[in-house]
Amino acid sequence: MDLRSKTALVTGSTDGLGRVVALRLAKAGTNVLTHGRNAERGGALLAELRAAGDGKNVFYKADFSSLAEVRRLAADVQRDHPRLDVLVNNAGIGSGPEIKRRAESADGFELRFAVNYLSGFLLSYLLLPTLLKSAPARIVNVSSIGQEAIDFDDVMLERDYDGGRAYRQSKLAQVLFTIDLAQELAGKNVTVNSLHPSTFMNTSMVRQMGREPMSTVDQGADAVMTLVASDALANETGLFFNVQQESRADPQAYDAEARKKLRALSKRLTALA
Repeated sequence: MDLRSKTALVTGSTDGLGRVVALRLAKAGTNVLTHGRNAERGGALLAELRAAGDGKNVFYKADFSSLAEVRRLAADVQRDHPRLDVLVNNAGIGSGPEIKRRAESADGFELRFAVNYLSGFLLSYLLLPTLLKSAPARIVNVSSIGQEAIDFDDVMLERDYDGGRAYRQSKLAQVLFTIDLAQELAGKNVTVNSLHPSTFMNTSMVRQMGREPMSTVDQGADAVMTLVASDALANETGLFFNVQQESRADPQAYDAEARKKLRALSKRLTALA
């Protein structure tokens, strides 16, 4: 994909992987729509983007622990931009030794499931009309190789909560959604793929988890940009990549019944049903 003059939304782009991807897009001449929870950091990012390229760059403030704010973000993007060529669902929160207690989103859902998965699910569907009008377009879901099967009897982990499990479950949910949406959009020239960008990149999220970085943010950004722009992937959809290698996710991702259950639950929780 020639990224010049294209429009791309990168969620969670004021830090870490999202920030580097946004800068890469700006350097390629893309109009970059950025997102984060902190307006001051958003302003600083815009200054960097304007120095890096000549695209029209915008920052949108929204907290993904609130579905109302996700809806507002989608409405603002659709109001301001007649086209959207790329959506990178990158926003998320990790888990670490400090995550001992179960937390809930503003809507009463388990926090990691809400922020890492439900927000991107809702945003993608709300922006789908614009993506379809802009086709060919691409959706990239930033997931993880750390995955755990969803327990549909306790999706919100109200019993025996564990932050690591919550994170892994939310990341697998992204992959189920990727495959499901790719099938729904078959033949409509909008591809949907997911990836594990790199293992323990040198980001604030990884440091907060108490982990020693094993890879760089630039390596992760390389992987994301491949899914965003590679000509070789122009017609590839519904795939999961481990960095830049097509890979297999947890077996539950390929269970059509599990995907059906997750789709129905997600539409009900986001009021899309």
